[in-house]
Amino acid sequence: MTSRPFVNFFQVASLLMVLVLVALLAAIITMHFAIHGAEVQVPDLKGMTVPDARSESAGLGLSLDVDNRYYSGDVAAGHILSQSPAPGSVVRREWKVRVAESLGPQKVDVPDMVGKEERVAALTLRRAGLELGVTARLTYGAAAQGTVLAQDPPAHAQGIARPNINLLVAAPNEDAADGYMMPEVVGSPLVAVQAQLARVGIKSTTSYVDVPVAPIGAGDESPRLPIRPGSVLAQAPMAGSRVDLDTLVKLTVAK
Repeated sequence: MTSRPFVNFFQVASLLMVLVLVALLAAIITMHFAIHGAEVQVPDLKGMTVPDARSESAGLGLSLDVDNRYYSGDVAAGHILSQSPAPGSVVRREWKVRVAESLGPQKVDVPDMVGKEERVAALTLRRAGLELGVTARLTYGAAAQGTVLAQDPPAHAQGIARPNINLLVAAPNEDAADGYMMPEVVGSPLVAVQAQLARVGIKSTTSYVDVPVAPIGAGDESPRLPIRPGSVLAQAPMAGSRVDLDTLVKLTVAK
């Protein structure tokens, strides 16, 4: 007579446990579809025109941002060069896909800005279809304030990556320089170069290479002087480039 209530209790408890498990399973399935339903796979946009890529992205709930433009001899102007995230990546909807647009082959000739006044240089670049990049200022008493001392890339450069031209401009003596002009150090002793760079707080790294002994020469050929061990063979950045305290100068030195 007393076992019946216990049987009913366990039946009710088992039924409640089943209902709880069903509810948890339903919640997990709902959450799974809610999460994965908001995810999309990034399409392959490379080679597409920017309008087509924008339309393709918008159809998947993604936004497109053209954050760089580069010259390219392989990809036609107005088409996508590269993208991030990579094709096939799974992201949430409304994710921003960043792309680089091709400008086609470089056709513009880089004008010579050295010696021009800063405003004139900026106007000349715009007229040539180029953009003013980073402008650094260097205290330099041998040139009038605002005169362009150096540019990167140099005048008439070919195969440049972007239409941005960086300028190094003369600043008045009372202004603090935010950059320096990289000197020509090839052929100089490493110790002297390191001291010169350290004087303004610029760090450098050194790699050594073996240099064969130059032949004496024959006939009317002038003899070539041997390269002294410890002399700089190559430098990066090149002479005339802008450098600052964040720049790491790379020197190749003869053993």
